[in-house]
Amino acid sequence: MQIAVTTPTGNVGRHVVAMLVRAGLRPRVLLRDPGRLAPELRDHVDAVRVDQFEADTVVAATEGVDALFWVDPTTGGEDPLADYAHATDSVVHAVTDNRIGRVVFQSSVGAEKRHGAGEIDGLAHTEAALDRIDVDVTHLRCGYFFTNLELQLDALRAGTLEVILPLDQPMAWVAPRDIAEVAVTRLLSPDWSGHRVRAVHGPADLTWRQVGDILTAATGRRIGVERIPDDAMRDRLLGAGMTDGLVEAVLGMSIGLREDFVPEQPRTVETTTTTTLAAWAYDHLRHRITDAS
Repeated sequence: MQIAVTTPTGNVGRHVVAMLVRAGLRPRVLLRDPGRLAPELRDHVDAVRVDQFEADTVVAATEGVDALFWVDPTTGGEDPLADYAHATDSVVHAVTDNRIGRVVFQSSVGAEKRHGAGEIDGLAHTEAALDRIDVDVTHLRCGYFFTNLELQLDALRAGTLEVILPLDQPMAWVAPRDIAEVAVTRLLSPDWSGHRVRAVHGPADLTWRQVGDILTAATGRRIGVERIPDDAMRDRLLGAGMTDGLVEAVLGMSIGLREDFVPEQPRTVETTTTTTLAAWAYDHLRHRITDAS
């Protein structure tokens, strides 16, 4: 069985690759820079240099593939949704031209809205396009990644996270490794077909207030959370060098999922995974936010 993995050095993809290798497979990994692969993996995979926004190269790279783990690549452009549309064209052409039988697509909670959730709308576009073609596909609607906290190390060191969501609004939080585990079991399991949606909700829905308390206990440093106005966050993202279009796409993910949003897939034993934020923060954040002094 030949399985191809996109974004194999990403937060989820690197775990997918390692799990497939441990399962005795030699995955084909698609990435822009094969030099970024972990050295210990290079002899266990077939690396192909690919730009996922270029359909022809994706089609060529996936010839002979039986199953595909697809992640829409990140974009820092002015029009992220247009970039997602280009990536969607690539995966659709690859699946149809190469008759790939099975796809596991890394989507997000909120994609069910289809419109009005910022950057998540790009994932919704990919979901809808894959559902229109003849392929067995599972869309993994994932919760908020623990690893997003790694993008706010300076704020964590300063002791205050700033967000635009209500501080008491619960949402699913999940470890990328747990997403990879679900993805690999779906890729390898023969017991499903058709168009499926599987939520990956992590172990618990958490509010931002709870997250602050968990991080405080796990790291030994007091970490508070403050809600700030949308415009204040917009100014900060612009100040960090994001384009106007990207800023609106990023803000839209929170604006579109606050107050009255209820995920289409409820939390069940099937959607609940095991890694807790407390354990992850102790292992991955604690040492990174300690003062150098």
